[in-house]
Amino acid sequence: MFMFAGCPHCKKALEMKAALLEAHPEYKTIPFVMIDEKKEPETADKYDYYYVPTFYVGEEKITEGVPTEEGVAKVFALAYKG
Repeated sequence: MFMFAGCPHCKKALEMKAALLEAHPEYKTIPFVMIDEKKEPETADKYDYYYVPTFYVGEEKITEGVPTEEGVAKVFALAYKG
């Protein structure tokens, strides 16, 4: 997840993630990496996105910008290898 501290949409995405993990504890096994684009610009610059939060599964961009519950759920469903 590409994000930055203070971003209200990123905060909302993390709240959605927390609710999703509560409903689907099996998703807690999915490795989840948050990259603050302001603290790690060299990493962020390697990816093609404009808005945060942006979720990738592997090298594939799944959602970008204002988060939705459906979008966050899709990210975890695609990443789950159970």
